[in-house]
Amino acid sequence: MGKTTKIVLAVLLFLCLGDMLYGYFQLVRFVSLIAFGIFAWKYYEQGENTIATIYLTLALLFQPFFKVSLGRELWNIVDVVVGVWLVISAFHKDKN
Repeated sequence: MGKTTKIVLAVLLFLCLGDMLYGYFQLVRFVSLIAFGIFAWKYYEQGENTIATIYLTLALLFQPFFKVSLGRELWNIVDVVVGVWLVISAFHKDKN
């Protein structure tokens, strides 16, 4: 699930920069919540608590139930930063 999921999620986040329907953003939030939650659990099990905490924080930020209202411009910045980080982490070798 690792590398491919990170790349797909990064692409979904980069597409958020375009003029998309509101439903697309909801879909990205649900997919992000699930993926970041799974990544958090995976890294927690590997003893990588710092990375697990980052993924857990991202899961909480992107979760669709209690929306974090950052405004379009700030969300675009978050999407780009997280997308770039996902791409970098997809090609970075894990310790385990």
